[in-house]
Amino acid sequence: ENTRHRATVTRWEREKQNRHPGLVLWFTGLSGSGKSTLACALERILHQQGCRTFVLDGDLMRQGLCRDLGFSMAEREENIRRIGEVARLFVEAGVIVLVAVISPGHAHRQQVKERVGQENFVEIYCCCPLALCEERDVKGLYKRARAGLIADFTGISSPYEAPQAADLVLDTGRDSIERCVAQLMAHVQPRIASRINFSIPLDSPP
Repeated sequence: ENTRHRATVTRWEREKQNRHPGLVLWFTGLSGSGKSTLACALERILHQQGCRTFVLDGDLMRQGLCRDLGFSMAEREENIRRIGEVARLFVEAGVIVLVAVISPGHAHRQQVKERVGQENFVEIYCCCPLALCEERDVKGLYKRARAGLIADFTGISSPYEAPQAADLVLDTGRDSIERCVAQLMAHVQPRIASRINFSIPLDSPP
């Protein structure tokens, strides 16, 4: 029987206990553009301020929940769909989830946004030139892709569709981590505070 489960604890009650709303901070950009680095740096600050947070990293997701998926367009779409569903559950739990995943297709990101709810979704574009991403390539992925050893690699043999109307664009090719994190806090903190109808003292732990 397909009966929708009704939670006895509401999202609002969870958010009230957490003292902030559930929210998806979706970091998109090429491999090496700084998505995971910035997501983890921002999470540390939010955590220190008493927020309930969690980072979903694209590489780690492919080692577990999405390990059965390859890199065809259909499999990329399914990868993003699954990550989006996990992120949606975090929002229902009243958690701020920071998703760091290439997510190269505009349509796929838009589907997640619609599924999660526009009011719960912040798209953050980590903008960095391909050449610089290749210079930062500590895993050697770009080198292997250039040599034809990795098929369908975003930016080399598979396209990346940059957001045209991201909520926040970070110039990760030019700006320091500290400056990018400051821009993130300036954008995210007011958004968190304006989304809930009870006091959220973000400058001190609960």
